[in-house]
Amino acid sequence: MSQGLLFAPVNAEGVVAGLDLPGPAYRVLLALRSRSETGGRVEMGQNQIAALLGLSRPSVTSGLRELILARLVTKQRNGVYRINAMLAGYDTPAEARAAVDAMDPADQLDDPDFVAHYHQAVADYREQLARDRRKKLHVA
Repeated sequence: MSQGLLFAPVNAEGVVAGLDLPGPAYRVLLALRSRSETGGRVEMGQNQIAALLGLSRPSVTSGLRELILARLVTKQRNGVYRINAMLAGYDTPAEARAAVDAMDPADQLDDPDFVAHYHQAVADYREQLARDRRKKLHVA
C-alpha cells in the first residue's frame, strides 16, 4: 500500500454515482481502494473484506460481483483484485496518464455508454442465472 498523496485519473465518486450499485458494493470498492497498491492491485480475501466491513461473506461476494460487472474491479485470482486503472491511485499524474493510455477502450469509464453497459451486464448475468436454474430443474 502506497503512503502519501496519490493521483487518480478520474473522480471515482462521480464515475460510480450513476450506477446505482447495491450498498455493499460501494463499501467494498472503498475498502479496496483504501488498501490498494499504487496502480490498483489489492491482496485481500473476501473473509478479510467481510471482517473489515462487518459484512457477511455473501454480501462481500455480491458486492464484488457488481464491481466486476461494472468493470470497476477485476479478479486476478483468489484474494487478488485490481481496481480499474481509471480509479486506481498513482504516484504521479504521468503514471496515471500512462495507465489510462494502456487500457482497453472497452474498460475506460469515461465511455458515454458506461452506465448502460453495466446495466446490460447485470441483465445478462441474471439471465444466465435463470438459464442455469432452469437446467438444474430439468436435470433433477
